Amino acid sequence: MNVPNQISALDDTDRTLLAALAGNARLSLKELAALAGLSSPSAADRIRRLEERGIVSGYAAEIDLRAVGYPMEAFVRVKPLPGMLHIVQSLIEAMPLVIECDKVTGDDCFFIRLVFRSMQELDDMLDPLIEKAATSTSIIKSSPVRRRLPPL
Repeated sequence: MNVPNQISALDDTDRTLLAALAGNARLSLKELAALAGLSSPSAADRIRRLEERGIVSGYAAEIDLRAVGYPMEAFVRVKPLPGMLHIVQSLIEAMPLVIECDKVTGDDCFFIRLVFRSMQELDDMLDPLIEKAATSTSIIKSSPVRRRLPPL
């Protein structure tokens, strides 16, 4: 998929629908149509085409992690020791409390976001990495900007 062409192919109606869905994916088709100035069938067709083009790739509920028992989050930069990249990646993938992981360029190889209930749980989670990677952990105090769409 050629992303620049996908972006240039968006019109104002598509942008309106995407912004509305990003803000609340549970909006009814009637509500989406009204926001975009379309009929419900036209809005449904637009959304279907956005899905077919891979622009809308899914819908998800936003869960308050504190409300389900995870009061703390951290970012962990991970730099595997020589020859340990794939082993470290497998360990990270197997950690159920890792909620995001990006493979990055620069001094580190992985940037992970994880949730935990206590400092002991954080230590226990990172222990398997100790002999295979260097880590640097930053506890998240707040998130003034949550994940959002860039300008479309």
